[in-house]
Amino acid sequence: MSGNPSSIKGILLDKDGTLDFHATWHAIARRMALEAAGGDSGSAALLLEKAGLDVSAERFRADSVFAAGTNADIVDMWHPELDRDARRERINHFDKVTASEGASQAVAVAGVIEAIGSLRQSGMRLGVATNDSTEGAERTLVSLGIAQMFDAVYGYDAVANPKPAGDVVVAFADMAGLRVSQVAMVGDNRHDLEAGRAAGAGLVVGVLSGTGDRRTLEQLADIVLNSVADLPGYLRHTG
Repeated sequence: MSGNPSSIKGILLDKDGTLDFHATWHAIARRMALEAAGGDSGSAALLLEKAGLDVSAERFRADSVFAAGTNADIVDMWHPELDRDARRERINHFDKVTASEGASQAVAVAGVIEAIGSLRQSGMRLGVATNDSTEGAERTLVSLGIAQMFDAVYGYDAVANPKPAGDVVVAFADMAGLRVSQVAMVGDNRHDLEAGRAAGAGLVVGVLSGTGDRRTLEQLADIVLNSVADLPGYLRHTG
C-alpha cells in the first residue's frame, strides 16, 4: 500500500482517534453498563467485558464494539431481547448520555489541538467521522474549543452506512469539493482505515493514540503515526 501525501487537500479524522480514548470513555462505559444491568455490578462487569473491556489491563480492546462500534451495536449486544421501539428508545438514550458526558469529559491527546490548528492554517479542509452520534461529536469539538476548525462532522446517524463503509469519506469529499483521492482518512481502529480503503481515499493513516496497535493498523494503513500531533510534520516532509 502506498498513499500520495502530496495530493492531500482534505483530512477526515476519527473523533476518538484524536482523543485520549481511555481517559474520556472509561467512566462513561461503566455508567452505561451499570444502567443496562439494572444496577447489578457483577452483570455490568460482564457486559463491559463483552463490549471490549480488557479487565486485567483496564483498557478497551482494539476494534471491539465499544472501541469502534455504534451505540446501536452496543444496544444490540447488550439487549438482543428488545423489540424495535424499545431498541430505538434505548439507542436514543445512550446517544444522549454519550453526547453529554463524552463532551464534558473529553481529553485531547497532547499536541493534537495545535496540530489541527496547523493543518487548518495550511489550507486543509478538515472533517470528523465517528461512530458516535453527530450531536455528540459536535459537542465534543465545542468542548475542546476546536469546532470552528472543522468544515463538517459525520456521526453514524449522518450517513446511510457508518464505518467501516466508505460513505463518510465520500460525503466529506463531496462537501469539500474534492476528489476522494485528495482526502486522507485518519483513525485508531481498523474500522476507520477500512472506511478509507473502501472509499478509495488518497491516504490512509493509522494513529496509536486510541485503542489500535501497530500490528493491526499496519495491515491497512499507508503510514502509522503516534498521534494526529505528528500529522502536520509528516505531510510537510512528504508533500
